Amino acid sequence: MNICIVAGARPNFIKVAPLVRAVIKAKEEGREIDYRLVYAGTKEDATLESSLFSDLEISEPDVYLGVDCVSLNELTGRVMAEFDKYLEANPADVVIVVDDLASTMAVAIVTKKHGVTLAHLVAGTRSFDIKMPKEINRLVIDGLSDLLFTAGMGSNSIVTREGAELSQVYMVGNILMDTLRYNRARFVRPAVLDELGISDNRYLVFTLNRKALIADADNLKKMVVAMCRAAGDIKIVAPLRSAAKAVVEQFAAECGNLVIVNPLSYLEFGYLTANAMGIVTDSGNVAEEATFNSVPCITLNSYTEHIETVKCGSNVLVGENAEKLAEAVADMVGGNWKKCSLPDRWDGRTAERIVQILLEMK
Repeated sequence: MNICIVAGARPNFIKVAPLVRAVIKAKEEGREIDYRLVYAGTKEDATLESSLFSDLEISEPDVYLGVDCVSLNELTGRVMAEFDKYLEANPADVVIVVDDLASTMAVAIVTKKHGVTLAHLVAGTRSFDIKMPKEINRLVIDGLSDLLFTAGMGSNSIVTREGAELSQVYMVGNILMDTLRYNRARFVRPAVLDELGISDNRYLVFTLNRKALIADADNLKKMVVAMCRAAGDIKIVAPLRSAAKAVVEQFAAECGNLVIVNPLSYLEFGYLTANAMGIVTDSGNVAEEATFNSVPCITLNSYTEHIETVKCGSNVLVGENAEKLAEAVADMVGGNWKKCSLPDRWDGRTAERIVQILLEMK
């Protein structure tokens, strides 16, 4: 069985790494299975730090489609064209796509036009806001997929309600936890913590990536200032990338306890979040990791695609409301946080389940 695993952006590699290792293990055990890893972007992509693949202990992609553009519609068209050429020259039995990017949708469409089995990893996530481009991507990808690998029962319910056959849906668990369990003992304490003289569990982490949040600079300023004041004398370490960094730096002077640092490697960021007093983020992945690590987490959004992080995990939603954010941060630094537990099948064996399902396909 030849499997094509496609990553559309940096976070996808963190989710497919356990899958790559599971395929390699099955092959070494004599099973008839192999893979190729394809990246939609370029080899020069600035988000792919030089240590990423060694940190994840996987090889670099076999193929880079080389698409790099800002317009989502243009990106979709170009990825479709490039992946069509790739699949024509490199036939696969199964194509596995991850999450909900425009590039993921493009690959899904091409895969089905070639009549190849399509598997969607982290299927069934929904915001129920059709105005969001990613929501459209999710609907299209899930609608086209032959195999829907979900992280929880809520996602199972969504895809079956939308018409998927039960035989297509597999609750395999949260593959992000496979990566965390595998790498937890390998995490590296960032040098910046020593430079700042900060002890473990005595700092907050702040991450910011969502374009809509960054675009509203006035409200973002209110939120960041409120967060910093509520944190009191607790340092807030913020590894921010270019767009977010440029905006936050404009009002960082009003936040004496906010420390903006350069983006960290995967193993350093893993240490930073696992050993924090709490996390403020707009990232669903970071919130999921916080639940796994039992670290209090505040998400700057009014919804989450992974509601289990709120229902039984450590995550709290505050929307884009500065007052709610300040209240939650005060609870966080005051140690007044809810008890949390791990959702079902966050056990680090998701990739094993997926490979077994693929091997059992007729």
